[in-house]
Amino acid sequence: MDRPRLISTLAAVLPAQLSSDLVDEFLSIRLDVATGTLGRSAPGKFVETVVQVLQHLESGSYSQKPNVDSYLKNLDEEAVKLPEGLRLCAGRIARAAYTLRNKRNIAHKGAVDPNTYDLRFTHGAAQWIVAELLRIVTSDSMEKAGRLIDEVMAPVGGLVETFEDKTIVLDDLPAREEILLLLHHAYPAVVAKSTLTTSMNRRDESTVRKTLRALWSERLIEELGSDGYMLTQRGFAAAVGVANELLKR
Repeated sequence: MDRPRLISTLAAVLPAQLSSDLVDEFLSIRLDVATGTLGRSAPGKFVETVVQVLQHLESGSYSQKPNVDSYLKNLDEEAVKLPEGLRLCAGRIARAAYTLRNKRNIAHKGAVDPNTYDLRFTHGAAQWIVAELLRIVTSDSMEKAGRLIDEVMAPVGGLVETFEDKTIVLDDLPAREEILLLLHHAYPAVVAKSTLTTSMNRRDESTVRKTLRALWSERLIEELGSDGYMLTQRGFAAAVGVANELLKR
């Protein structure tokens, strides 16, 4: 996805910082959907930025810490200067996503965890809102705007998939990148070496061991407990970089 183009298009009408925040938070949600990672992105922050965007479009200024619930609840009646697509539709969609963020941490032992489909709903809501903003604020030709909207609305292909006791990376990658994505998927849980070996059983076990050692030497992962591994902050950033490059294909 063309991040700079998305940001520059929105920044033709919105403050540069708001444009950058909105795009980066949207891409963070999109990345979590692709990697099957729960609880990493910040849907609440995305909705808060949406509120700031709507405030700016309505009045030319915005609150640094908006009361999200209050603003969205009263948007129908009060923000009469906004187009209906934003005032009536985007506001209600954003409020639904914000409600899930606040009220749905409800998984219990033996229950189906709702976070996966909550995340996908939030991603769909974010897609719609960003696409509608592009439609309204763009100064590009309809052809260029349409291409950007198509990019935003494109479905997310999964990068990993879980099968009972193992998770596999769906792309054919070097062992280094495969391990980073597997640890990113599990983060912040510690992943046992045996689990990684099972997930990477298309490779020689010696390759997995050597790659883990190299990543540890580079301080991209840390060994915890008995043969368990977790990404460092530096390793997490590297894993995000790998995933983002794959999503551009």
